[in-house]
This record gives sequence, C-alpha cells and structure tokens, in this order.
Amino acid sequence: MSRIVIIGGVAAGPKVAARARRLMPDAEITIIERGRLISYAGCGMPFYVGGQVKDFNQLFATSYGVIRDEHYFMNEKGVKVLTRTEAKAIDRQKKEVMVTNLDTGETSTIPYDKLVLATGSSPVVPPIPGLELKGVHRLNHPDDARQIVEQLEGVSEAVIVGAGLIGMEAMEALLKRKIFVSVVELKEQILPGVLDPDLAAVLAYRLEEEGVEFHLGKKVLRLEGDEEGHVTRVVTDGGTLDAQMVIVAVGVRPNVELARAAGLTIGETGAIAVNEYLQTSDPDIYAVGDCVENLHLVSGRKVYIPLASTANRQGRVAGDNVAGRKSKFKGVLGTSVLKVLGWNVGRTGLGEQQARDLGYDVITAINATHDRTHYYPGHDNLLIKLVVDKKSCKLLGAQAIGGGDAIKRIDVVATALHFGATVDDLFDVDLGYAPPFSTPIDASHHTANIVRNKLDGLARTITARELKEKLDRGDDFILLDVRTPEQFNYRHIEDDRVMLVTLGDLRRRIDEIPRDKEIVTLCALGVRAYEAMRTLTGAGFKDVKFLEGGLQGWPYELE
Repeated sequence: MSRIVIIGGVAAGPKVAARARRLMPDAEITIIERGRLISYAGCGMPFYVGGQVKDFNQLFATSYGVIRDEHYFMNEKGVKVLTRTEAKAIDRQKKEVMVTNLDTGETSTIPYDKLVLATGSSPVVPPIPGLELKGVHRLNHPDDARQIVEQLEGVSEAVIVGAGLIGMEAMEALLKRKIFVSVVELKEQILPGVLDPDLAAVLAYRLEEEGVEFHLGKKVLRLEGDEEGHVTRVVTDGGTLDAQMVIVAVGVRPNVELARAAGLTIGETGAIAVNEYLQTSDPDIYAVGDCVENLHLVSGRKVYIPLASTANRQGRVAGDNVAGRKSKFKGVLGTSVLKVLGWNVGRTGLGEQQARDLGYDVITAINATHDRTHYYPGHDNLLIKLVVDKKSCKLLGAQAIGGGDAIKRIDVVATALHFGATVDDLFDVDLGYAPPFSTPIDASHHTANIVRNKLDGLARTITARELKEKLDRGDDFILLDVRTPEQFNYRHIEDDRVMLVTLGDLRRRIDEIPRDKEIVTLCALGVRAYEAMRTLTGAGFKDVKFLEGGLQGWPYELE
C-alpha cells in the first residue's frame, strides 16, 4: 500500500489528496496541518469582512453544504487529516516526517513513500513600530477575518497599509461597512503587481471619486495608540492619518524553512524549486502552491506569483504524479483578477515595463470601449491594454479595467498567450457575439486592431500622461476635441489650446485648423479621434496624433 503524506491542508494540499484518492483507492493518504482550520476559502475572506458572506462557516463548506473538516475528509475522501500537528523535520533517508502535536506536545514520525509540501506562505511583517497595538490586523487567515468583523463596532476610520490585491479587497470590505478608508502604498501607484501605471492611475482616480483616499509613494513610519493600547494614528512620511483600525497587507513570503532544513533546493526567487512534474530536488518529494516558484510562460524566467488558481491546478498535477502518472505543470502567466467598488480589474502576462526590462521591443495599445453593444441595457465601459513585441508581433501581456466584463477579455488573451499567439492570431480567434455579451467585433479584437494600425503606421497616438506633460509645459499645439457640443459642455479639458470641432463638421471646417502646428485629437473613447486623425492626415496635415484611450482613460481633472 502506497503511503502519501501531504504537509499543508489549505488549498493545494487537499487538492493533491482528493486527486490521489480518486486514482489510488487503496493508498494511505495523510494530511498534516499545524492550524485548526483546513480547506478553507481564503479568497472569500474579504467578502465575509464586507458582509456579502454572512455565515463564517460558508468559508469551509462544500457547494452542497457539508463542512470540510477532518470528519469530511475521512468519511468522503478516505483521507486522514491531523490538525494542530506541525511537521518539524523531514528525514529523507528514512523517508519519515517528524511531527509534534501542538495541543499535547507529543512527538512522532510518519513514514511516506511520496511526500508533498504544500506549506503555503506567510504575510510579510514590515518593520513598523506599533504593529502589536490592538486594532491592527492582517487578512491572511479566517481567524483574521473573524477578528476584524468582531472589532468593527465603533470603527469609523481605518487605514489599509498596502494597495495590492489583498489591500484593495480589504479596502472595499471596510467601505461596505460604512467606514472611511485611507490606503497607504509605498509605491507611486495602486495595484503595482497587477496594473501598469497608466491604467492604475485611471482606476485610482475613479476610486477616489467613490470616496477612497489614497496616499501613494508614502512610507508608514509608525503606528501610535492610546493609553489602553488601541491604535489611533498611522504616521507616514507624508503626514498623520487617524485610524481606529489598521489592516496591514504588504505581501507574502513562501514558507520554505522545512524544505531548506531538509536540504531541498530553494530557487532564485526564494521559493522551493520544482521541475515540470512539481518534483523538488528529491524525486520523492513534491511541492505545490504558494511555497513554490514557477516558470513564466512568456518570459521563460522563474517567478514567485502566489495565487489560489495556481495552487489548485498544481494540486491536481501533483496528485496525478504521486499516483505514478507523468502530468506536467507547464508554468504560469500571472493571470490575476479582482473586483473593487464595481470595477473589474485583471491582468495576464507581462506588463509594459517588465517586457522592456526583458529586452523586448515593445508596442502597446490602450482601447477605451464598451463591453456590449451600446444599445443593449446594462452595457458598461472597458479600458484594455495590450503589450506586444514589435518584431515578432507576439502577444506579451494584457490588462483591463472597467465596469464592464473585463475578465472575459483577460481570459481570452491568457488563452492566446498560452499558445504563443501573435496579435494577428488574436484578431483571428472566432469569438461569440450577441448584443447581451459583446460587440460585433469584440473589445479584445478592437484592441488587437489598434496595435495592427500602429504597426502599419495608420494610428499615431499620444498617451494621457504625455498630453498632460505637454499641457503643463505650455507647448504650442492644438488640442482638437471632436465630440459634440453637448458632450464637450458636460466635461472637457479647460485650456486655451483646445478647439472644438465636431467630427461631422471636420471636413467642412478643415481650413480653420492650423496646418503649421502639431494637432492632438481627442474624444470620449478614442474612435472619433482616430477618424479625425486619419481625415486630417489625408488632407495633408503632417503632425497629427490622437489621445489613446480618450477621456475615459484620462486620470486628471476635467472641467
């Protein structure tokens, strides 16, 4: 009888056990978990804090309402789970795991034929004085979520330290509880591991309109409290923020201590090194989930991108392989998605600067569009960015934000990236169309076409940041707004260099536009501005560009 031992019982570990059991009905399968809780929905914790998930036990329940605990795994899976049991050491020669019962202090050994490390990650603890104060939390474990909810009463102001995925979800959760939230982020943008600065700036601007306060490029110096030890203030290098609650969310680190002590190879990212079969440097020991590094499918580099989706897929692969199969885990694209205050946010592959740093000759496109036909009720806006290698035309990455269905488009590009597609291949993908779901030419196709038009010399663009810099410098140029007067009056860039000529009047009024100046055209989404650019170019104008992403992608004040 084969003996399979799994260290870690949250996401990847239980998935390994479930898959291995289906393939090996007679195997002896044991999960070792140092905590009390197992197989919980960690990604659901912000929604419990925010009140969308009402019952704490839902984070541990199956879709049919059974709680995933030791009894569930034994009765339904035939898997033995040892909670409150810590794996202290691995004897690779004897093929044994030394464990300690954390409740009794009793020590013992568990033999294995195949061992799987699913030790996960731990939250980064920044060197900030005052983290021990009452009211200071993390959001990495269900106990954290429950403690936050229990202490919400009387909280009117909170500070989130860190504007990554967890920080942003924590921000929304507290806002749903009618708490004023400030977010402090060391980097100059929100979601620095997810969005490029251009899309991040747009998202931050829109979220601030919803009442969030961002303090970007600021360092937390210390937390201060009252005489009873409750946090009251967050002191940054840019000022002091009042806070009755603080959530620290500055990332995680892989738990590799057990692997390192056992002599297993630790990779260049600081996580456990594994091969395509998820084997460590010991072929009888596998590693999965947040404790391992992965191959990035675009860059070919090793990366550490801990995601629940990756952990679960790896669990299946490792489950196959401990059962004697030869399944491969090819790598990751870092595909990440979230929803924050009605905005859908996603990315896949490489960001623009990442691609440049890797030596790619990069061309990008930003497309402001609708997720569905404009006449169908409920359509909403999207802002999609593609990153492409100019020489090979291969897709390198994509990002999207918007109230519309951004995630569908990210998943489309992720699929294309997985198979090494070019921007032409992306346009050739036969996507479905009906007004409730998309436009006749899908938003992902439109974005691909902007790149193709750029490559063909048909589309010459300027970014929002470049235009803002031109305006601030006082450059001599014409900013040609081609929207209708009603749209212009609703909101516009207030500047003496702005000229309003509706697209439908452009050909008739073309002689009013100076031919000896640089012309930048703009509209709401960019489509009419592109039409205007082509019209002016065809009429002999030499220096014409259009604002990429239109005013939808403009992260600055409008009149």
